[in-house]
Amino acid sequence: MIEGNTAKKVDVNEQKTSKLPIKRVLAYASTDTGGNLLYCTLTSFIMYFYTDVFGISIASAGLILLVARIFDALDAPVWGLVIDHTRTKWGKSRPYWLWLSVPFGLMVFLSFLAPDVSPSAKVVYALITYILAGIVYTGIGTPITAILPNLTNNSTERVRLNSWRSNGGMIGYLITASFTLPLVSFFGNGKNVLGFRITVGIYAVVALALLLFAFAGTKEINTKSIKSIPIKQSLKAVKGNWPWITLVLAFIFYWLGNTARTSTVIYYSEYNLHNKNLASVLNGLVIFQMVSITVLPFIVKRFLKTHTQIIGFVIAAIGQVIIAFAGNSASMVIFGWIVASLGTGIAVTLPFAMLSDTVDYGELKTGIRASGFLTAIGSSFCIKLGSGLGSFIPSVIMEKAGYVANVTQSAASLAAIKFCFTWLPAIFFIVGAIIMLNYIKYEKNEANVRKRLL
Repeated sequence: MIEGNTAKKVDVNEQKTSKLPIKRVLAYASTDTGGNLLYCTLTSFIMYFYTDVFGISIASAGLILLVARIFDALDAPVWGLVIDHTRTKWGKSRPYWLWLSVPFGLMVFLSFLAPDVSPSAKVVYALITYILAGIVYTGIGTPITAILPNLTNNSTERVRLNSWRSNGGMIGYLITASFTLPLVSFFGNGKNVLGFRITVGIYAVVALALLLFAFAGTKEINTKSIKSIPIKQSLKAVKGNWPWITLVLAFIFYWLGNTARTSTVIYYSEYNLHNKNLASVLNGLVIFQMVSITVLPFIVKRFLKTHTQIIGFVIAAIGQVIIAFAGNSASMVIFGWIVASLGTGIAVTLPFAMLSDTVDYGELKTGIRASGFLTAIGSSFCIKLGSGLGSFIPSVIMEKAGYVANVTQSAASLAAIKFCFTWLPAIFFIVGAIIMLNYIKYEKNEANVRKRLL
């Protein structure tokens, strides 16, 4: 067990340094660039790829996403425990960017390979590759957040690091969201299967290079004195950690909302607005998330992080409502999407930094610093559960409304697509904001928590 005074045994120079070297900041940012380049391709396009390219029914696609979420409920905590028990000369988290970068790229590529097999074999192939891609991504993504408490002991620097990381993630998402469909069209020349294979293959190579740069450029500072934590102790780290529980629940609802909108934007553009290319335009406007992410460190110097997070949720919900009332006006849809993106930029960024504070709280409460386990569930599990269900729930709604791929949709199907793209994300965002109200009292006690740990 790690006692509450563990924080004393740190690199004093690192703790007092006001800013980390820019190389470390960029290296940390590249983790999410590479991760999002592949994982956002998977979450944003896989349902459309299954139904409209690979030829799987939307009911089967929804089943695949549901089964994968069951596996995700198991693998995220396991990865957290593995990281907490990892001891190497490189640290606890960094090695996984070296060890898993190739398997990560390979499994995402195989998910979009689309072999010419029977309909039942397609479902089996899609299920296996999607589950394995998700498992390996958790091994990549969990260390991204788990390492943050061990990159610096300065709370302000954690927010700064996380803002850079989020901007790096936005760049990865911007690339895949804006260019995937045009690249598929360019490389495939009418053959979407070939286009997806080449496009995702290129993404995999770029992601590999970025993750190797992240491994080479980061440094962990708190791991020398941290012992491996027994599994039973890791589970105890959750007990009574209400700020962590609150943040986890709110973050799940963020990913439910964001994935519902990003996974259905292509359906709404193609079938409701009869302008498939608009999906690439809207996805490209994710760059507005970078605006709010960039100014975030300045905002949290003036306001509570909790209040800022709630504002992000509310702005995102308002943007979705604007889209709901936009009708066939592409310009109003674009405006609403920009507003929502400004809100999601805030809502997606802060929880990662705030998780580090809940690790501190858990150490004070239980005497256990289970950063890997707590951040695995607080980040990777939330992302995968939220993004998985955020795709699965729309697939169920659309299937019940009678959606059939590559045909003219019925009025009921069009209404279902619109609901999943507009109102459903707004509902999820508002629920997330309500949950965050419980976090205020814990944030006001953070300075006292850190003081007692010294």
